[in-house]
Amino acid sequence: MAANTPNENLPTNTNMTGNNTTGRSATNPKRDGLDPAGLWRSICWVTDRLALSGDLQTEWPSRGNAQLQSWVDAGITDIIDVRGECSDQRFVALHAPHVRYHWFGTHDAGYAQPDDWFAAGVAAAADLFADPDRKVMVHCHMGVNRGPSMGFAILVSQGYDPIEVLAAIRSARPIAGIIYAEHAIEWWHHTLGTPETDAHRERRRVRDWLNTNVVDVGWVVSRIRRAS
Repeated sequence: MAANTPNENLPTNTNMTGNNTTGRSATNPKRDGLDPAGLWRSICWVTDRLALSGDLQTEWPSRGNAQLQSWVDAGITDIIDVRGECSDQRFVALHAPHVRYHWFGTHDAGYAQPDDWFAAGVAAAADLFADPDRKVMVHCHMGVNRGPSMGFAILVSQGYDPIEVLAAIRSARPIAGIIYAEHAIEWWHHTLGTPETDAHRERRRVRDWLNTNVVDVGWVVSRIRRAS
């Protein structure tokens, strides 16, 4: 698979500390006064065609339907759901049958994600983005790690610089931990057949950014659980 040339710019007009690419500051949800529960199910646009969020509130069908309709109203045509523990395929088919639902479930245990998970999600997104009218929502349960990490893999595969993608995701969704991004970049360069020296340098860039721009994921998760 060859790298693509991106056909749109990532947003840069933000003053969020997470948009740092120099390694000189870090984002801390407590310090920044963020509201993880409020951001949980918010629509967070990373590009004009890719958004991140938490899951649909299907345990309360009226709320879940209202949330789904807000996605439709925002222009979402496709949903990529990466939760291994749940699927909303029937719910989406019932309430928004014109929206395409794509399920690529995986764990959120903190260890490496499988290569075929990244490959499947990226391949699906590539097919969707071939149609300029399609807009994609990528989500997991809380929108903290799995969804943002898949969003990262998708945008890197579209030709964007990994550090710019990390900064754009964090700016759009400040509660995103993106902890599987290093696995994503390793998968991507293995797919490309990148020489090991170059691949190692790219993994180091991603790791250094994540280590410098730290989100207290435990605190974020605890605040969302408290509100659920």
